[in-house]
Amino acid sequence: MFNSKIIGLGKYLPENVVTNADLEKIMDTSDAWIQERTGIQERRHIVKGDGNSTSAMGVKAAKIAIERAGLEPRDIDFILFATLSPDYYFPGSGVLVQEALDIPNCPAMDIRMQCSGFVYAIATADQFIKTGMYKNVLVIGSEYHSGGLDMTTRGRNISVIFGDGAGAVVLTQTKDENKGILSSHLYSQGKYAEELSLIGPNTGRWVPEIMELNDPEDISYYPYMNGQFVFKNAVVRFAEVIQEGLEKTGWTADQINLLVPHQANLRIAQFVQKKFRLGNDQVYNNIQRYGNTTAASIPIALTEAWEEGKVKEGSKVVLAAFGSGFTWGSVMIQW
Repeated sequence: MFNSKIIGLGKYLPENVVTNADLEKIMDTSDAWIQERTGIQERRHIVKGDGNSTSAMGVKAAKIAIERAGLEPRDIDFILFATLSPDYYFPGSGVLVQEALDIPNCPAMDIRMQCSGFVYAIATADQFIKTGMYKNVLVIGSEYHSGGLDMTTRGRNISVIFGDGAGAVVLTQTKDENKGILSSHLYSQGKYAEELSLIGPNTGRWVPEIMELNDPEDISYYPYMNGQFVFKNAVVRFAEVIQEGLEKTGWTADQINLLVPHQANLRIAQFVQKKFRLGNDQVYNNIQRYGNTTAASIPIALTEAWEEGKVKEGSKVVLAAFGSGFTWGSVMIQW
């Protein structure tokens, strides 16, 4: 049996910055309103024709992570790609990354767990490495939200939140049982699936039916979120799954060197920080600059924290996420 450890990290953000002031020009909102409810000041959005896509951003982040790991793309044995916004309905984006990195016949799997996608993907990679099936696993979280948002006053409660971007990590084997991923904890609660969802089109309302109706007022194409309900559930589940991780590892909250939460809403992160009495230096947030990048948010934040020297040898790092499904989870890492 092996443990798995992260040996390379990378991120990519589109160059186009969309500020709250920019959104004020196209919908009835305000910088004060957005910051009060979400903490977001700006986000990155793809510009049509700039060459970016969900997989393309993932490739850019992956190349950085692989280089920092001291590996070549051909050294990757398995690709896990977490996203809710794949390039195509099918096939998944993971195989597009495999082709772009020119890794012959490398298996690739998409993880469709939305905001919890990266946590689920890391936990999955850990299991493949622990059993010895794969040595070097590339895990990517990438999202292209902006092209599918309702950028009008009608959609403002959701559209002001989301940004585009990608993050990636490379995991490998270690025989040191005290290093790497020590535990992971995953949950779901499908009874609330439609409280945070994008319902259409779907196999119950397929393309010919939608085309026949041709209803300009149909908003099922856009994401739906029961904001207050999601917030109330998120703060509870975040706390529960982090506490479970602490109990499993025997850590106490004051021993956490860095908590990297999914960047859903700054107010959720602040609530969790207060719950565990963590200092500002123990929690990493970057939602202010990038918005909610869903499956990409944790790897982007983790990469930035590592680049800034906040994650180093011996650090106790906690990853935690909550999102659509409902799904949630945590990963405990001894760096």
